[in-house]
Amino acid sequence: MWEKRQIETARGEFEVFTAGSGEPLCVTHLYSEFDERGYYFADPFVDFFTVYLVNLKEAGNSSRVVHEEELSMRETAMDLEAIRMSLGFDTWNFAGHSTGGMLGLVYAVDHPHSLKRLMVGGASSSNDYMNYKDSIYSQKNPKNKRLKDIFSILNSPHAATDERRLAGREWTEMSLHEPSRFEEYFSKPSSGKVVPKRLDYYSYKELPTYDIRDDITQIKTPTLVYCGTYDAQCPIHFSEEIRKLVLGSAFYEFEASNHLPYLEEKDKFIEMIKDFIGLGSR
Repeated sequence: MWEKRQIETARGEFEVFTAGSGEPLCVTHLYSEFDERGYYFADPFVDFFTVYLVNLKEAGNSSRVVHEEELSMRETAMDLEAIRMSLGFDTWNFAGHSTGGMLGLVYAVDHPHSLKRLMVGGASSSNDYMNYKDSIYSQKNPKNKRLKDIFSILNSPHAATDERRLAGREWTEMSLHEPSRFEEYFSKPSSGKVVPKRLDYYSYKELPTYDIRDDITQIKTPTLVYCGTYDAQCPIHFSEEIRKLVLGSAFYEFEASNHLPYLEEKDKFIEMIKDFIGLGSR
């Protein structure tokens, strides 16, 4: 189990879960809530880092927002800075997957001296992925209609618990290269449920104008970018674009993975973490 802590900062109070030993590593996701069970993405890092798994504002027992703009990536990056300073770290590392990776890019742009290393996976530096035919979020994708049906179930106050559970599973299976291995991948209890208020802000306020491609050319932090070959949420094209824009960044392709390489190719993911540790000395 992860150890729970409440961190007081100049920007509010944040619920943080820690595990592991070694250099500090911040892990979070733009619209997920965590607890003592940890997080599938964060778990592999605990053998190499002291991991700080952060509940952002509106998640868990962290502070609530006063203004909805506090839910933006740039404001959230300022929250992470406040946490770093309260913990007393001159620098720390950051690893983020999907929108967690997008947040990491914004953090590295806005606070260039705070990160020792950055890992970004299954992400995009613009909203173009929403119109890309290989993304299930695009209307051009044959699975998009069913995905919208799933979202309707998940958002319906009238849907039964089992109906929601099955809909959520189907959404996840769309993001697996081998959906038949679902039970194997998710046999261990974990956390990371969606925080609707944060997801809605991202979807309706931030995503329509999201484009940081010019910004990330400024990143000097040693950066590792990775993606699954068959990523159906943010297709690999967009991770390759990040790699090209962040000069000197390393790139890992997981050839037997969709959107969740940390579950689909665990051993290779751990080898990638070992290479990530070496980035700071290159």
